[in-house]
Amino acid sequence: MFASPLAEDAEIRPLEPWQAEEFAEHVVRVRADISPWIPWAATITDASSAREFLEMYARRQAADQGRLYGIWIDGVLQGGTVFRTFDPVMLNCEIGVWMGAAGQGRGLVTRAARQMIDWAFGVRGMARVEWHCDPENARSVAAAERLGLTCEGTLREAFVMNGERRGVQIWSLLADEWRAA
Repeated sequence: MFASPLAEDAEIRPLEPWQAEEFAEHVVRVRADISPWIPWAATITDASSAREFLEMYARRQAADQGRLYGIWIDGVLQGGTVFRTFDPVMLNCEIGVWMGAAGQGRGLVTRAARQMIDWAFGVRGMARVEWHCDPENARSVAAAERLGLTCEGTLREAFVMNGERRGVQIWSLLADEWRAA
């Protein structure tokens, strides 16, 4: 099984449909931490809805259009990363992340995102990695900055979250920029 260390007590590995119960329990545990920013925090309510979500990403991975990973700390799922979109024809992808309060402030999301960016550029030959976030999500904005992404702008009122129209900030990183850094 693939697992990559992020710290002495933390690792990133694929998050798959057979882990639906664990994922559902995780979402319940971190819902309050991520629900202001992550749409599926409200829709994953049990093992069945967790399985549907994980199966969607399994299909995306099989079609080479996305991937989903969990971040475990001391064997407990605390967060994750995702290639929300992955386009091997246009060589563009979007990385997303989430972390419950128990795992925040340790740099795990940044380390995991770096591994994903390395893989996207170095192994898959992507030309562009994007990061989309709510401009009010200070933790996500700070992670994008730490990773060296460039803010290209904000799409005003581009999506609805919890009944409220929100902006989407678009950050990007090009392969040449990553290699130069």
